[in-house]
Amino acid sequence: MIEPIVVGAFYVAAIVALFSTVMVVVNTHPVHALLYLVLSLLSVAMVFFTLGAPFAGVLEVIVYAGAILVLFVFVVMMLNLGKQTVDQERSWLKASGWIGPAVLAAVLLAELVLVLVVTPQNGFTPISGQTVDAKAVGVALYGPYLLAVELASTLLLAGLVAAYHLGRHQES
Repeated sequence: MIEPIVVGAFYVAAIVALFSTVMVVVNTHPVHALLYLVLSLLSVAMVFFTLGAPFAGVLEVIVYAGAILVLFVFVVMMLNLGKQTVDQERSWLKASGWIGPAVLAAVLLAELVLVLVVTPQNGFTPISGQTVDAKAVGVALYGPYLLAVELASTLLLAGLVAAYHLGRHQES
């Protein structure tokens, strides 16, 4: 039987994901948009957990939320635009820009704690009724979709080489 707390957690996480994604699109400051983007990815991971795909949720957090933060830091370091950009970034990092993401992150944290405390010791029953583990994901990816996975990895490698080529400084 599906617990009502899991269904409620799904809807709360979905609403947080929708709101934070809209804030990513309409926000004019890139740092604030990045905060909302990471929050959106965390809430999508919570949706995956409630649907019974904890492996996909963990991958969402590690690959997307972590990699996007690292990529943003590397882009800022690679550009090295000088003192004017540093002053502009300091103006973006005022406390008012952190209030919205902090409130939404607190909602997600409270939701996660509530789901973990209210559900029984053996864990909650996902909405789908079954759990998709890492083995099932691996069989699906490297079974019928092997060619698509290899093409995607080749495309990512080409993007990495192009980013390195465009970002390096030329000797004059």
